[in-house]
Amino acid sequence: MRLHKAVARSGLTRSEAKNANAAGRVWVDGRPARDCAMQVAPAQVRVDGAEPVETGALYIMVNKPAGVLTATEDRRLPTVLQLLPEPLRRRGPGPVGRLDRDVTGLVLLTTDGQLAHRLISPKWKAEKLYRARCEGRLTDADAAVFAGGVQLSDFTARPAELRILAAGEAESTADVILTEGKFHQVKRMFAAFGHPLIALERLRIGCVTLDPALAAGEWRALTEDEIEGLKRMCKF
Repeated sequence: MRLHKAVARSGLTRSEAKNANAAGRVWVDGRPARDCAMQVAPAQVRVDGAEPVETGALYIMVNKPAGVLTATEDRRLPTVLQLLPEPLRRRGPGPVGRLDRDVTGLVLLTTDGQLAHRLISPKWKAEKLYRARCEGRLTDADAAVFAGGVQLSDFTARPAELRILAAGEAESTADVILTEGKFHQVKRMFAAFGHPLIALERLRIGCVTLDPALAAGEWRALTEDEIEGLKRMCKF
């Protein structure tokens, strides 16, 4: 990797990185380095005496608030990537799948494209757990519909588990576990049998559960155990 790109990973723009090089603020292996085009390993590089530029794949969980897009960029609306500090954004993580703009909860961001692909692919059947609040009273008959696969206009959803947590005349709360995530799928499944959603939150993807310590809009890196758990689930 060229030096100016490694320096940019510390959170500087390319022009700022070049200025830092010219000013002698960048060191490689304990010596000042001014040649922006020289080849380096990011771990060799320090800017203003800071720790070496981080390298390796990123694995991050975000507690997505309502109104935020599951995207890397958008001209009009905030995205989940904007919830991260600039140095991490510069390393190019992307979201694993998507949540609708009004849906809250767990989003995974990673630079590991192979893992992201497998978590999204129905082939690997990564479970997603959602907590849903809907209109009307849910019953065991509704749970049976989910278990048999909900017929929608363009496809039949795979069998899913509906765990009713509270049921009232006005609204009900339930957990839903499914292994696919097509466009508006959970909303459409509830609407198909007369229970439009009021709110929806994703709580888990595979073995990774949304950290209850994260407020809406906050993030943290995945632990080694969480990363290894995802990889084992996807068989690599």
